[in-house]
Amino acid sequence: AMVSLLGLSLLLAAAVASPGRLVPYDLLYADGVRAYLARDWGRAAELLQRAIHSYAGLRAARRACGDSCRRDAAFLGGPPGAGPWEAVLFGRVLQRADCLQHCLGNRLGAALSAHRASHAIRRDFERREPYNYLQVAFFQLKKLDQAVSAAYTFFVANPQHLQMREDIEKYRRMSGVKADKFQDLEATPHWESYEAGVQHYNADEYLQAVARLEESLTGALSALEECRALCEGPWEDEDSEEEMQPGLYEAIAAHYIQVLKCRQQCILEIATKPGRISATEDFIPSHLDLLQFAYDRVGNQALAAECAASYLLFYPRDEPMLEKMKEYHRELGEDTAVTARQSIQHYVQRSLMEKKLIYYAVEHLGGTFNDPDLWTPDELIPENLKEKHREDQEKQKQETLDVEERDKRGPLPFEGIDVTMDSQQMNGTQRVVFDRVLTESECKDLLRLTKAAGEAGDGYRARRSPHTPHERFEGLTILKAMQLVQKGDVDWRDARLLLQASEKARKIIESYFTPGRKLHFSFTHLVCRTAVEEEQEGRLDLSHPVHADNCLLDPEGQECWREPPAYVYRDYSGILYLNDDFQGGGLFFTEMDTVTVTAEVHPKCGRLVAFSSGKENPHGVWAVSRGRRCAIALWYTHSQEHAEQERGKAEELMEQSAMEHNQSDGEASHSADHSSRSSSEPPTANSGARARSWRHKPGSDTMQHPKELRVRDEF
Repeated sequence: AMVSLLGLSLLLAAAVASPGRLVPYDLLYADGVRAYLARDWGRAAELLQRAIHSYAGLRAARRACGDSCRRDAAFLGGPPGAGPWEAVLFGRVLQRADCLQHCLGNRLGAALSAHRASHAIRRDFERREPYNYLQVAFFQLKKLDQAVSAAYTFFVANPQHLQMREDIEKYRRMSGVKADKFQDLEATPHWESYEAGVQHYNADEYLQAVARLEESLTGALSALEECRALCEGPWEDEDSEEEMQPGLYEAIAAHYIQVLKCRQQCILEIATKPGRISATEDFIPSHLDLLQFAYDRVGNQALAAECAASYLLFYPRDEPMLEKMKEYHRELGEDTAVTARQSIQHYVQRSLMEKKLIYYAVEHLGGTFNDPDLWTPDELIPENLKEKHREDQEKQKQETLDVEERDKRGPLPFEGIDVTMDSQQMNGTQRVVFDRVLTESECKDLLRLTKAAGEAGDGYRARRSPHTPHERFEGLTILKAMQLVQKGDVDWRDARLLLQASEKARKIIESYFTPGRKLHFSFTHLVCRTAVEEEQEGRLDLSHPVHADNCLLDPEGQECWREPPAYVYRDYSGILYLNDDFQGGGLFFTEMDTVTVTAEVHPKCGRLVAFSSGKENPHGVWAVSRGRRCAIALWYTHSQEHAEQERGKAEELMEQSAMEHNQSDGEASHSADHSSRSSSEPPTANSGARARSWRHKPGSDTMQHPKELRVRDEF
């Protein structure tokens, strides 16, 4: 029986049509990038397209052979009394391996091992990096239509890529570029259908919604099967340095559990829209929820009941859906059998079986498992893992909130600025630190402004800080700075730099936190705090006590009251630091108790810290124990009626000063807003990704034109 089955599998595998040898995609990609760097645009375009085709072909072959061998070398249904269990079990395993090897060999034209690319290369293809290079090659070949499609395909998956955003806008302005060429060549059909279905649903167009949501559900389940087939790859040993190699059964168990975990994570892959980081929660159940309501609205109670029954497989205790099922039973008749969809039954049963095996392995063999589903029944999880599971779910929810916050961000409007810390790294929400917002020379010019204003007096005289007797406090508003310019007390260019630096900070914060929604200045203050040397001994207070910027903090009640005298209209806050030659003076964030420190920010020239002004961000300033700390304090509001009135007057005075000094806008030597590239320049590939290792010929030159091409650092 074993011989006949093996022979049958060989015959079936050989019958699969062979398209010829498929060259490994990582080799094609490496050669394509080398041609790109050598400015051989035609060969670069050819090789990169072949690499993309090879990558797609490999995935298709894995899926097709997986489907074929599941049918032709099935594990279940063996003949009774076939012999000891070990021979029966491993006989089927050997048949499946034999089938896959021959099927993939026929389809790929070479051993599968030749197509095992490094993790770095696989990540490049997942991020669509080849299209980044491809669009430049097509542009140089004057094939604009193909360049536009390649650029747009990369941009869809990398919407935060500032350089590509500029390139897309340039393409839109070019004559001869058609709008229909801005297409995603790697579009996932189920996402297009899902978004169209949700739009119809929200517009109460339920017939159209039903059609598109059904397309999406079918496509999502199909994409899920493809992802699961790709999980059956080589064992990726996370502890390769382990001296003791596992035995037969331990090795089999470890590899099998790795595959099961990969299959479970596939739902996250298909539920994540290209360009996003977070997956849509309950992606499959949400389809059924929407379909149930839409079918109900168009009067098809039978299909609505089927969707409701399918949804209840995920959430059997959902009260609203249980009530709807009672209604459908009354409307359709108690004798009418209402069952869940076969495809959904199979999906849930298979997923639960896999989860049960994984949790058993975690409990008895060790390891971890991040369950991607919110609907996993509590009784399926072993008792000693339930607490860990709840913690993981809470952590996952917080990560989802953080990712949603990141998804809302727009690209930064200036090049060269670094995001040093984000909300997650700062253990909070709506917090960020940028570096390189100002240059060293710009910081020096602004410090010179504080010195000149101090010498002039007139509202800038040093006085005791309102927050502590151990420091002197100096403050300069933008209107006061312009008035000092008119008196000849300060250089007009330094005052202009104060306006420009604060506006640059506003644009950065607006684009990061509220893209598409205008932020207005609420107040701008150039502030210096100087330690009083003779009064630092035994000091225990802060330079600025813990507070929130738009509400009155109540640590005991764990509340923050958004009412006067708080500046309730403030929405975002920022501090742009000018120096670091002092001791202390760092910013810190706390919990609502004002005691538990969650994050600290150390000042330095050009560093901008920004955060929302509400109760989620209580903050204070450590004591300045030596030297002078200077920064531009900034507050912003969405409310135009609370916009800073002095700013308009200051800008008018600045225009007058500029005219008097015959300075054109383009000659500003201290401008904080650097101009972008000329529109006549070609688009450039510039991913800024980390260095990676490549398979390449020894002695190959991969650094031929880095300055001219502005390619990635590793090349």
